Amino acid sequence: MSFFLPFENPIGDAVSTVRFAPHSNNLLISSWDSSLRLYDVDSFLLRLEAPSQAALLHCCFHSETVAFSAGSDGCLRRYDLHLGSNDTIGSHSDIATSVEYSDQTSLVISAGFDKNIMFWDLRLAKSPAYLRNLGAEVASMSLSGFDLMLAVGKSVNVYDLRNMGKPVHFKENHTDVQIKCISSFPYRRGYAVGSVDGRVALEFLDPSNSNEGYTFRCHPKSRDGRTHLVSINDIVFNPLVCGTFVTGDNDGYIITWHNESKRRLCEFSRYPNSVASLSFNHLGELLAIASSYTYQEANEMEVSPQIFVQKMDDR
Repeated sequence: MSFFLPFENPIGDAVSTVRFAPHSNNLLISSWDSSLRLYDVDSFLLRLEAPSQAALLHCCFHSETVAFSAGSDGCLRRYDLHLGSNDTIGSHSDIATSVEYSDQTSLVISAGFDKNIMFWDLRLAKSPAYLRNLGAEVASMSLSGFDLMLAVGKSVNVYDLRNMGKPVHFKENHTDVQIKCISSFPYRRGYAVGSVDGRVALEFLDPSNSNEGYTFRCHPKSRDGRTHLVSINDIVFNPLVCGTFVTGDNDGYIITWHNESKRRLCEFSRYPNSVASLSFNHLGELLAIASSYTYQEANEMEVSPQIFVQKMDDR
């Protein structure tokens, strides 16, 4: 069963990210209308709405009470979700596109259109602890332990956070197609990437793993008898059901897959807009879905964004 979250004041612009909290069913929502929202899914209550002066392009949790956002003004903001206050921890020289928090290093990691990856130690005053220029914009990033996985143009770079001198893994997309998103495996070393042409590629990094990486295409849609390839906007792995992951595309379709058997499990009913972002809760029983236009296509219908929650035991 899928239900949508009611908001007293509708979200005014495209949703960029949804993220469940580490240990609760509180949902963090960043959007282009410049507000960060915290929604209690269990109680159907909006706990916090924190406006800013810039579109928010990404967000993440540090803990149940602290979160971060990346903005179009280049700023990285920290939020006290209990007090409702926020402050700027630093900034990029161009639009900030991604932000993550590393439990292993206690650093905030951000990427931006300035082609820089920055590491922020919150004990320092708005100065990056480390900066690395990649020479290209980061489309997406994901963390798993000490592995920092970056989708950079048409390639994937994996760095060890303990030594950022050079990538420990590099993989180029030989189809010459732009990568849209990257997501790390929760149960072993590896990642999945989604491309703008509807392809998904899985890569295993553990040399002792007998499984080899593989690539497949989420079924192409047909329009007027012609094949229409759709961008994969997000991929998320179920944290408790080993090998199960979900893809969301720009046509509003969500499909559940099983990695070990390499087969499709089910397809959800089509959502009213593009699937912009996905997130599992900590128990893997709820899937948050941002149904929103994404500014990828000129003819996108700008209907109001909605947030849905799918109960996975129905699937």
